[in-house]
Amino acid sequence: MTTYTPPWSTGDAAEPAERWERASYLFDLGDHLAAARVLEELRDDRPEAGAVRLLLARAYYHSARLGPAESELRSLLELTPSDGYAHLLLGRTLQRRSQHAEAEPHLRLARAMGVETS
Repeated sequence: MTTYTPPWSTGDAAEPAERWERASYLFDLGDHLAAARVLEELRDDRPEAGAVRLLLARAYYHSARLGPAESELRSLLELTPSDGYAHLLLGRTLQRRSQHAEAEPHLRLARAMGVETS
């Protein structure tokens, strides 16, 4: 049986596209901490890249790093306030931090934007 060997597996990926592929691959494997490390570098290089910031926030959320997830989502929403999924994830993050009253407006916004919240 042949296994997939990513092009960056023999060393560090230098190009943003390769780092994105690496981070996505690690995230899909469930290695959210490793994915976050790669995504942090990408975010630092390209802070305006909303997809990078959203995947980074998801990696933080899934690895129970709720403070960084909240911070990343708030920064993302400053850039793209109409991102319904970011509102949903921020609401869920706040719920996990027992900040239910603060979570509710974000969950309502996500629902209003057509994002399934249940």
